[in-house]
Amino acid sequence: MLTCDYIVERIDGDYALLQRIDMPEEELKTVARDLLPPEIVEGSRLHYEWMQYSLI
Repeated sequence: MLTCDYIVERIDGDYALLQRIDMPEEELKTVARDLLPPEIVEGSRLHYEWMQYSLI
């Protein structure tokens, strides 16, 4: 089971681009905003666990 934290680098329409905090050299991950908490903004920190994202 993957558990990690992300920073919302950019919001682009219906998608958000996330940067994994512990692996900054990895490519940005594109995630549909419907899967993320509605109150996210660029710079928000998210925790991913059990296929769900939550604000830190």
